[in-house]
Amino acid sequence: MFAETDGFPGAGYGKTIHSDPNISSTAPSSDDDFNIRYSSVSAAPPFYETNRVSCESSPLTMSPWKQSSPLNNSPLNRLDDGNIPPNSLIGSIVREEGHIYSLAATNDLLYTGSDSKNIRVWKNLKEFTGFKSNSGLVKAIVISGEKIFTGHQDGKIRVWEVSPKNPIVHKRAGTLPTLKAILKSSIKPSSYEKVKRKRSLWIRHSDAVSCLSLNDEQGLLYSASWDRTFKCWRISDSKCLESINAHEDAVNSVISTKGDMVFSGSADGTIKVWKRELQRKGTKHTLSQTLLQQETAVTALVINAAGSAVYCGSSEGLVNFWELDKELSPGGVLKGHKLAILCLAASGNLVFSGSADKTICVWRKDGNIHTCLSVLTGHTGPVKCLAVEKDHESGNGHRWIVYSGSLDKSVKVWSVSEFPQVASTVAGHESHREASPVEGSYSTSSRPSHNNRF
Repeated sequence: MFAETDGFPGAGYGKTIHSDPNISSTAPSSDDDFNIRYSSVSAAPPFYETNRVSCESSPLTMSPWKQSSPLNNSPLNRLDDGNIPPNSLIGSIVREEGHIYSLAATNDLLYTGSDSKNIRVWKNLKEFTGFKSNSGLVKAIVISGEKIFTGHQDGKIRVWEVSPKNPIVHKRAGTLPTLKAILKSSIKPSSYEKVKRKRSLWIRHSDAVSCLSLNDEQGLLYSASWDRTFKCWRISDSKCLESINAHEDAVNSVISTKGDMVFSGSADGTIKVWKRELQRKGTKHTLSQTLLQQETAVTALVINAAGSAVYCGSSEGLVNFWELDKELSPGGVLKGHKLAILCLAASGNLVFSGSADKTICVWRKDGNIHTCLSVLTGHTGPVKCLAVEKDHESGNGHRWIVYSGSLDKSVKVWSVSEFPQVASTVAGHESHREASPVEGSYSTSSRPSHNNRF
């Protein structure tokens, strides 16, 4: 266990935090940066929000993030429900220290991870606090109670805890696998396995952690990696219960159902379904079926809130789905993007898909019919991550706050309703996007992907 605090000194609610001297700063790079395993610096000019105000050049506002909003100066100023368009941009944060690779939202807090090695925490889009890892681009964030798990480019999973005395203080609680587990395993020859032509301890990832997924019902954490494996961890004691050699190429996503099924998606073009058995000393995952086998990479997976369907995003820009309550029968294909799907999220009856084409499609599921409610545009780089939480202040119970992180170094905040004016309806096995972009936003083209790791 680590006792030190990794937070930024002096961080407080509503206070502007200036750049930490140890925080790296990179200029925006090309639209293809999402394909590169390690971030690179480009000579491109700095990125600015189109709605910047003149006062932002003052020293008091030159923080790592510039905040702006089309709705007055406060990004989350609440208007009467009738005054907010059904799907609209309500806030924007532009970051100067790195591309946004991961998001997590809980209890009005937003956690953001980037290639600067820092995790920042925001409340009402004002910097609340932050903490810094020693190394490794932050590729994934998940939250379980008072614990925050972050997955990194260096193959490690770091664990953080919120101080019970001061909510702005986040302490490093350890790393998965723990040092004790590594030392104990390293003396046993049976603890080593061959991964990508080299020997490695089975309890640790030998390449970047691409995804983290929680099964709160069983108290389990799943981690997927470019080393072609996914691992199952017991949250209560940080023990690695099992490592599954799942695919022939990088594992880009793993998700677990409330039952006993686990889905893994890979750059090898397959989705595999695993059956989990709880045993006395751990877990046993057995391959149940290969749900999909294609030439293009599987880039993202998500299960809808009702647990009735599993969705798969691919590098060709399609979203396939299968009906869980109908023995995984094919449900259809959602066609709404021109380039690779990079992230998926689901909440209520809605499914959100973020793409390298810089847009976010909002889909509503009604039985086997999917309606494209709208297309959210405004990012100037690929949309890399999404997070969704219920808008408890809306009053109607059908409005959501959607956070989108992009390789344009910004996070945008959207208000999305389940019942805006319907733009297009799709049924059966194929759906074609016909929704118009959000008023006042814009989109531009980007180059296609040629890399299967995301």
